[in-house]
Amino acid sequence: MLRWIIFILVYVGLSIYALQALKTAVRQPWWYYGYMAIAAVVLINFIYQFTAGEEAGRVLSRPKSYAFGLLLTVLTFKIITILFLFSEDIFRVLAGGYQKLFGATKAFSLPERRRFLSLMAMGIAAVPFGALLYGMFKGKYNFRVLRYDMEFDDLPEAFHGYQITQISDIHSGSFDDREKITYAVNLVNEQQSDVILFTGDMVNNQAKEMLPWKALFGTLEAKDGKFSVLGNHDYGDYIPWETEALKRQNLEQLKSIQREMGFDLLLNEHRYLQKGEDRIALVGVENWGRGGFKKAGDLKKAAAQIAPTDFKVLMSHDPSHWEDVVLHDEQHYHLTLSGHTHGMQFGIEIPGWIKWSPVKWRYKYWAGIYEELGQYINVNRGFGFLGYPGRVGIWPEITVITLKKRQLT
Repeated sequence: MLRWIIFILVYVGLSIYALQALKTAVRQPWWYYGYMAIAAVVLINFIYQFTAGEEAGRVLSRPKSYAFGLLLTVLTFKIITILFLFSEDIFRVLAGGYQKLFGATKAFSLPERRRFLSLMAMGIAAVPFGALLYGMFKGKYNFRVLRYDMEFDDLPEAFHGYQITQISDIHSGSFDDREKITYAVNLVNEQQSDVILFTGDMVNNQAKEMLPWKALFGTLEAKDGKFSVLGNHDYGDYIPWETEALKRQNLEQLKSIQREMGFDLLLNEHRYLQKGEDRIALVGVENWGRGGFKKAGDLKKAAAQIAPTDFKVLMSHDPSHWEDVVLHDEQHYHLTLSGHTHGMQFGIEIPGWIKWSPVKWRYKYWAGIYEELGQYINVNRGFGFLGYPGRVGIWPEITVITLKKRQLT
């Protein structure tokens, strides 16, 4: 209860402080009332969803995600505005102090706020405000197909030109637009890849979240089939369960759903993809994540019957597994496919110039292709979204990788 009181007081304080910019910039009172009404509605909705809402006990439910997203959007506007106001107030206090010490009247008074600065503050704050709103209602379904050609010296000849489509982090419990998801599934099929690989997090918390989407994702097709692994959210670790038996039942239900959709779920296992006499090993591990994340992945078990000379593609949800375990394994994993980071669903990407997201402070390998010790990883930015119900700058991704045998010159 105390935390809620502190949060409300801080929120109201920020709202009142940011209001000063609006009062300085415009003179019509209805602007002030509208501003405070929006701030109040966002706050009340957030408190309701996280305390008494229909799904208050669930983590990252859809209503809670939107409540959080709206709160984040409004707070971002307030905080950026306040940064300008606060810097101006420092100057105003110094100017008032100087007037008292050295002025003719010796009276302390604060100079008036400058209208142009308040207008500039709100104008700049409006950019991320608008971007976050766009991300919630448009950006989260702004699907992009990213293509990579990857060359290897020891790729079997028959697999030259072999095409892989990777998707990751579906998070079906967050979806709210069937038309957009249908478009994305069709976009995956349009790639006409040899194989489709899904690298974990099919749901947010519960297997039943996938049921409305089961038939749709069951239409995904590839010549050599579709394969999947589990991600950290698939185990149901982030919500309370009445019994451990129910939690295990939920996981088994999700495994069944994936198989019924036509996915070959790899649970610390491997399969061989065969073309004539040539083959490549497809290895799939359960989730293994650094820190407090679930560590069910067993690379040794998954690759126990694979020859060191086999060309290997590894599916492992969390890229920290690649960094901490895979790179230093006695086996050489030519290509690892991961997801998990979502690119934090927020950042700036301009091909050939800049790729930045705050998630880089948490994960060294967070989006795209990386190479270390002659081994490669692709970190998919994710198909769905979680928490903040949107994407800004880091768009939902369908990865298409074409394997090529490097030609000797």
